[in-house]
Amino acid sequence: MKKSRPKERDVILVQVGSSQEQNVKRRPAICLRKMPPTYREFLVCGLSSNLDQYVENFDEKVTPRDDNLEELLCESVIRLGFLDRVRTETVPGSIGSISVERHRRLLKKLSDYLVKKP
Repeated sequence: MKKSRPKERDVILVQVGSSQEQNVKRRPAICLRKMPPTYREFLVCGLSSNLDQYVENFDEKVTPRDDNLEELLCESVIRLGFLDRVRTETVPGSIGSISVERHRRLLKKLSDYLVKKP
């Protein structure tokens, strides 16, 4: 894991569960966008090895050979429907990154979905 300030496109480890719980786990997520106004938070989406969570025409599948994702252990799903905000100081570092093209595609899919009329 590279220790550095997170940036957009980074694959990071985020804490799942409250700090009061004994079973706090770190799960991979992708930094989609810095959030205003302080830029000390990122909007992130989840990355899961549970392939049955894949939503066609919305999520994306990735493998350890894709982009800069060598630390992934298996094929995974980038879950655009699993969003959260993460404070930058809670991120221990990056375990990889996605390509500029994939990042743009994910943001476009999410944006198109959010502005779509019901």
